[in-house]
Amino acid sequence: MYQPRQQNNALAAALILFATAFIAATTLMAKSLGTDTLGPALPALQISHGRFLFAFIALSSVAAIVRPKLSKPRWRLHIARTSFGWAGVTLMFASVAYIPLADATAISFLNPVFGMMLAIPLLREQVGRVRWSAAVLALIGALILLRPTPDSFQSAALLALGAAMVMGLELVFIKKLAGRENPFQILLVNNLIGLCIATFAVLPVWQVPTGQQWALLAGIGLCMAVAQTCFVNAMARADASFVAPFSYATLIFAALYDALFYGVRPDGVTYIGAGIILAGAFWLALREARLKKPAPTAPTSV
Repeated sequence: MYQPRQQNNALAAALILFATAFIAATTLMAKSLGTDTLGPALPALQISHGRFLFAFIALSSVAAIVRPKLSKPRWRLHIARTSFGWAGVTLMFASVAYIPLADATAISFLNPVFGMMLAIPLLREQVGRVRWSAAVLALIGALILLRPTPDSFQSAALLALGAAMVMGLELVFIKKLAGRENPFQILLVNNLIGLCIATFAVLPVWQVPTGQQWALLAGIGLCMAVAQTCFVNAMARADASFVAPFSYATLIFAALYDALFYGVRPDGVTYIGAGIILAGAFWLALREARLKKPAPTAPTSV
């Protein structure tokens, strides 16, 4: 059984902020690969394959050096969790090629809302009026970001919405894995299974990347390995209710990167929709913290 580490809120906050910067960087690189910025656009399946390939190479290299103590993995939980994580990250990478990073990132914050809804039938959790109110508020924000008018509707935003729904399913299995295995083992097994799934999925659409595209594929994998490492270490050192608000900094970094590299600046609709989603998600996080003290969780696969 994994032994929790000493609590350190300041270090946990710093680690989660580093993680959000790296996570936003992966979506920026995925956007470059999914468009013709550096050559013919790569399919989202190939981008997610690169994410798992290079993340697994990085983590397995670390494992070979430090030789961590590993236990028998709970394979069924890992396979279910990673399958949904792979699907979610693939949909997310597909969406950022067509819509602003800030919009896609804000919509992705709905995953705990969908996780809450799915926990009702799958984990038999009881959901009260306050949590339902928070969920409805966040969904209203997502509806705003979809811009549901004939002239401004963003159909690609449905990909980000689908990613949030699938990652909500992933959260259900993360809850079942929480605290049962060493965080590094969870990362290693997650990326191994993800690589296997992504390899079979990419075969029909594989195309030879350019040198620059290979570099970005490697960058996505390495950034995700670093982000996940920061995330699990943050969760091991502080309560999830303390860490959760800092994870919303991903939206700030995503908007900043999009403005710096693509000249895309959030409009009023983005500010309103993202603000409502953040309010709903934050309200839900506060409510969860009051209901019970959550156990440390494993990282999502974004």
